[in-house]
Amino acid sequence: MIETDFLAAPFPASVDPSDGEDLTGAGRYFNRELSWLAFNWRVLEEAENARVPLLERLRFLSISATNLDEFYTVRVAGLRELAISGNTTPGADGLSPAQQLTRIDANARSLMERQQVVFAELTARMAEEGIHILDADRLTGDDRAFLEETFLNRVFPVLSPLAIDPAHPFPFIPSTGYSLALQLERESDGRILRALLPIPQQIDRFIRLPAPDGQHRFVALEDMLLLHIGTLYPRYRVTGYCTFRVLRDSDLELEDEAEDLVREFEVALKRRRRGEVVRLNISAHAPERLKRIIMDELPVTESETIETDGLIGVAHVAELVLKDRPDLLWPSFIPRVPERVQDHEGDMFAAIRQKDMLLHHPYETFDMVVRFLHQAASDPAVVAIKQTLYRTSHDSPIVDALCEAAESGKQVTALVELKARFDEAANIRQSRKLERAGVHVVYGFINLKTHAKISAVIRREGDRMVTYSHFGTGNYHHITARIYTDLSFFTTDGALGRDTTRLFNYLSGYAQPEDLENLAVSPLTLKPRLLEMFEQEAQNAEAGKPAAIWAKMNSLIETDVINKLYEVSGRGVKVSLVVRGICGLRPGIAGLSENIRIKSIVGRFLEHSRIVCVGNGRELPSKKARVFISSADWMGRNLNRRVETLVECNNPTVKAQIVRQIMAANLADTAQSWILRPDGSYERPAADDDARPFSCHRFFMENPSLSGRGSAGAADVPELTHGDD
Repeated sequence: MIETDFLAAPFPASVDPSDGEDLTGAGRYFNRELSWLAFNWRVLEEAENARVPLLERLRFLSISATNLDEFYTVRVAGLRELAISGNTTPGADGLSPAQQLTRIDANARSLMERQQVVFAELTARMAEEGIHILDADRLTGDDRAFLEETFLNRVFPVLSPLAIDPAHPFPFIPSTGYSLALQLERESDGRILRALLPIPQQIDRFIRLPAPDGQHRFVALEDMLLLHIGTLYPRYRVTGYCTFRVLRDSDLELEDEAEDLVREFEVALKRRRRGEVVRLNISAHAPERLKRIIMDELPVTESETIETDGLIGVAHVAELVLKDRPDLLWPSFIPRVPERVQDHEGDMFAAIRQKDMLLHHPYETFDMVVRFLHQAASDPAVVAIKQTLYRTSHDSPIVDALCEAAESGKQVTALVELKARFDEAANIRQSRKLERAGVHVVYGFINLKTHAKISAVIRREGDRMVTYSHFGTGNYHHITARIYTDLSFFTTDGALGRDTTRLFNYLSGYAQPEDLENLAVSPLTLKPRLLEMFEQEAQNAEAGKPAAIWAKMNSLIETDVINKLYEVSGRGVKVSLVVRGICGLRPGIAGLSENIRIKSIVGRFLEHSRIVCVGNGRELPSKKARVFISSADWMGRNLNRRVETLVECNNPTVKAQIVRQIMAANLADTAQSWILRPDGSYERPAADDDARPFSCHRFFMENPSLSGRGSAGAADVPELTHGDD
């Protein structure tokens, strides 16, 4: 057993609100968009964290840039539309769309400037490790010969240089499209030509050069292109140039009464490609005339234009995370196969029949979910499979298993959510593949996203049908499951099996489920269930009993939930939250939230699981706690406009794994944690010079889960706890 003082430590002292601050209105909440930017600053901080391997730091830098791109194409694009339409309605935090855009712009510009500083620091460190990014001045004759051959054979055939004049309209530049703009002068008569060179996204941004053993040498694509402008424009010389990149509004607009949802999405995806430009990133010191043409033609304003003195398209640095330098990457980690599954020689149904089983990904392999469905597809006793699909990979083994099952004559129903942002096209392709195999594909609701992660396998055993249910906190995506922390709950519990059937009937036939025995479902009962549980904890506190709430999620912004947490805090409930990203709740304020503490964990794996634990009249962690897993974050969209699930786990071992291992370790983590302060800033926990910081990720990699244990039992598995019940 691992003891930790954190779980028994008192809550930090609360602070008094600022003079005159209104804690009955907008002052109660942090702004959603600025909170998200604060999260992305934390991601960027990992790129500066000396404890992180060098190339993993480069990966964090790339992630911070990719995150920011998506933020602009969705969130900023939406606010921009509101501001342009004249909408001045403030959000819960009191800021209008225009005010939010002003604050976002200042924050994001600072973030992008910091990304350039970090990239410069990392490239200097990489050079010390033999990884060099060279500019044209440092290229040898052999390098130039190699680049000429590379240009002619791999790049030149796909380039389409375009003149910019009245006879050649400015071309369409797609979102994240990267281009080189040129100002040229003809040698014979000095005639000026302005041209655009769109760079196909299929070409790598960094060209690898020959290098001695142990060395790695690269040149940026744009530098190689500038070396060969003469091939594209013979007898012209370059008098000025710049590079630029655009981001476009990527939100989808659908008709409310679409007769054919798939066709409507195909049309909407084509419209999205041509969404308005929301950000132009252009290299500093661009020729003024060239810059003005680009801005006018896109078109963008000065406030939507960002000049960068450095690398444009920082997301591309992910190409430099070299697999052949494992010494600069995280140590390899192989996910575990649960011992209970091994005890049953890989038979998932036998392992689940023994008792409920919870797998903690990526520490326990997601292959067990794939095996569950492949075994169902080939098992003659299985008569039906029902499955939700929100995000899947291109070559999804889950989709393959469902196709295999349908082709073998089983009844297979798949709910494919077309509205999964940025995966719409992939999901259309998968739905057609499923339909060709004979799967009955449904698309849920036009006005609700189906975000629940559920699989049900119905198996004939003797004279009855047994439902093997799987509930997840993450997507059925075998690639992201390697880096996202999520939970997979397998059970043959009859009540949950019946609830699963009712839920699938709701998704396929609009039959609203009644009398659910365990599940709570958004948008019907999930939020009321949360609020009722919080109220019960407050009543426990008022009755003199211990009262506590532990929860973990990606985002917390729904005002009804926040206000209830404020209320129960004032009534004596101790609330400890792990919120990875957006958080609108202000912790630690006297008279409002003095009993609430919040932390964020950013590390090797992306925290993605959603968990709720309530003390139920006991101190947490406790065997008597009520323990739930969910697909839903505490956001308005999840609780009010999506189909989500909240599942109560009643098996004692599963409960212990969640509350005494997973939640306890998350709360005890100091290595990867950031503490949210009352003013909205985040700070790392104070370091103990005499102790190695406790990492929950390292703990989970080194220790097997409780419920996945086999014949060895669970007694020798460490738990994080303090005291007894």
